[in-house]
Order: sequence, then C-alpha cells, then structure tokens
Amino acid sequence: MAHPSDYMTSPRSQDLRQTMVDRQLRTFDVTDADVLSAVLAVPREPFVSGHVDSLVYSDAHLIVRGGQTRRRLLAPMFLARALQLAHVTPRDRVLDVGGAGGYGAGLASRLAHEAIALDDDRGFVDQADFAFRGLGLTNARAAYGDLAAGLPGEGPFDVILIGGAVEEEPEALLAQLADGGRLLAVRNGDSSGQMTLWERSGAAIGSRPLFAAPADVLPAFRRKPSFAF
Repeated sequence: MAHPSDYMTSPRSQDLRQTMVDRQLRTFDVTDADVLSAVLAVPREPFVSGHVDSLVYSDAHLIVRGGQTRRRLLAPMFLARALQLAHVTPRDRVLDVGGAGGYGAGLASRLAHEAIALDDDRGFVDQADFAFRGLGLTNARAAYGDLAAGLPGEGPFDVILIGGAVEEEPEALLAQLADGGRLLAVRNGDSSGQMTLWERSGAAIGSRPLFAAPADVLPAFRRKPSFAF
C-alpha cells in the first residue's frame, strides 16, 4: 500500500492532476491561480482509496465507503469552483462538512489558515486524519460529529463547505459563520441541484445560486417530514 506522500511526487499522479486541471477545471471556469495550485499540489488518491487512478482524476462522482457509510463525492471541478467562489484567504478558518475522506479540507488547507474535515463516519475521519498527516498538511485536521450540528464549540468559521446537497437551510451551520462568512452547498441535489452561496453580513444572511451541480442529498440535511392534520 502506497504512503500518501508517495503520490505527491509520483509522475503518474502529477500528470493526472495536470490533465484534470487543463481539461476539467479550466474549462469549467476555474482560473484562480491559488486554487489551481492547491489542486496540483494535493494528490486525491489518499482521500479516495480503493479506486484506480484514472477514475480518481476523472469528472465522475466517485462512490466511496467509510466505516458504515457509502457516499457519492462531488466531482473535483465542482469542488474547485466552489472553493474559488468562496474566496478563501490565508486568514480564514474553513469547515468541510461531510466531505468523506477529507479531500475538500486538504485543498482548503493550502488556501486557508486552518481547515477541519467534519464527518459522522469514523472510517472517513480516520482516513482524512491519515491523509493529512501523510501529506504533511499540518493545518488540516479531522473531527467526528453530527454533520447538521457542525462544530459550535469551535466556531465561528469564515468558510463552510458542505460536500453534498441540502434540502433545507443548514441553520445550525449558518449560525456558525463569522461576519462576512460564506457557506457553500448544493441546494436540492439530483439533476436539479444548484451550488448555492450563503453569506453573512451582521445578523443578516442572504443566498444566491452559483452554478448547476448534481449531488446526492446528505441524510443529515434531508427535509424533515411534515404532518398534516
């Protein structure tokens, strides 16, 4: 089994990352130099173990398995464009919610002061922790907890990224945004999904759609059933 750091210098992995940037990200309007640099610097293999390398860097929505959970990941081009539109700065604290093995937090750690990968499957938490340590991403860490609840004891966060779709407003997470903070998630999911940006300004929070992005709804963010009498 390869160590995470092996992929950083592997010519095969480097070539696949460059091809993904040139053929997927740039053609999807991902042009920010810092975001592209992060994608080129952080190999995806340690975060999605079990897939052949040609699929790891494809535009497919990979299925990954944690300890008890099966999850479909956002394609890298959607993730990279979301990070670009989040305008992550070196002062920011980023919370990546439900990103499975932690690839989103790994990318964010190259842009931000700190990145935390939160997941409710301990298998994914362990995988993210192993990848961060193996890749030397010292400002990234993994945390276990309820996705919808976030990490209220550790906020506020400047950027929160949800690695899937939501059917309702992620109210607990929005409450953890700093003033000027941004939350990005796919609203609704499936074929009608729209990557959406929520922004806090003082006590007010506004939202707007950014681009089409199909994604599975994360169970923690499903609409609560309503009862009619």
